[in-house]
Amino acid sequence: METGVRRIIVAFAILLAVIGSATVGFAILGHGTWSLEEAVYFALITVSTVGYGEMHDLDTIRGARVLTGFLIVFGSGALVYFQSNITATLVEGRLGHALRRKRMFNKIKALRGHVLVAGVGSTGKHVVEELFTISKPFVAIDSDLEKLERVNREICGGSMLFVHGDATQDQTLVDCNIAYASGVIAALPTDRENLYVTLSARSLNPKTRIVAKVIEAEAARKMVIAGANATVSPNIIGGQRLASELVRPEVMQFLDQMLRDKDRNLRLEELPIPADSSFAGLSLRKAPIRSSANVLVIAVRDAQGTFLYNPGPDFELTAGSVLIVLGETPEVRKLRELVRNSSQTAMAEPPPRYTRV
Repeated sequence: METGVRRIIVAFAILLAVIGSATVGFAILGHGTWSLEEAVYFALITVSTVGYGEMHDLDTIRGARVLTGFLIVFGSGALVYFQSNITATLVEGRLGHALRRKRMFNKIKALRGHVLVAGVGSTGKHVVEELFTISKPFVAIDSDLEKLERVNREICGGSMLFVHGDATQDQTLVDCNIAYASGVIAALPTDRENLYVTLSARSLNPKTRIVAKVIEAEAARKMVIAGANATVSPNIIGGQRLASELVRPEVMQFLDQMLRDKDRNLRLEELPIPADSSFAGLSLRKAPIRSSANVLVIAVRDAQGTFLYNPGPDFELTAGSVLIVLGETPEVRKLRELVRNSSQTAMAEPPPRYTRV
């Protein structure tokens, strides 16, 4: 749209230049025969091809009709160029917007396991940045189209999928393909709005994980009752961060650099061990973790929910346990696929042959 506006401005400037040049030319050739108003008016009616009639004494002044001929040719071209740019901008703007919306809608309908981010304000835009950094598919929702487009442009480089609408409405969530979403983040400005999003999301997808932002402390319990799996209070986290910056600044600097390093993209991630994974029953020493992916196992949560920090090499992995690892996103993704597909790979291997003796 901005390119179209620039084209219109350029075309209008060309048209004005042609009309202005013709006006000056008539004034010079006429030597006072025609007033400035008459010269401008004649240039306008000539360019527009209306042609109410020639100015008086036009046939007696040498070169006047030659200038008029040039004005007809170049002026008509400049006018057509100006009109075509206006039409193209209007058509491309509306048609292009409709086509973009259609393509985006089709992409959203094809998503599986994505995340819905309700609200891209002061909190939601950071959610979008993190999901975009770790390449997690998501759909952003906001009632402010300008805000959506700004976040899309500044954070996602124009590749963000979004829906312009009210996230508290069921139809908006349906448009975001919530039936196949793996998670919903309610990051709207007020607790009431986030409560509505939580209720709607839970009714539309009973299995999805919902994380809701809360402002007031008493709202956390209501969010959980409404169906949220977890709540996050920016006020509490902000207070903890302030204290941590004071008493452990180096740790906070390490975490900040870890999250903001665009080259290495280090993240703390979780890797569940499925029941049919070949990793189940193996010790950390024997599991092909470091040999397959450059990640560091920081902790393990067993099936009962107990965390063991800095597990030793002889710690045995069990089905249902979760590895907490630190590594670059591509390496973590590689290990995740290995854990998920290890049982399928093992089953695909041919059985060993035995020789009767």
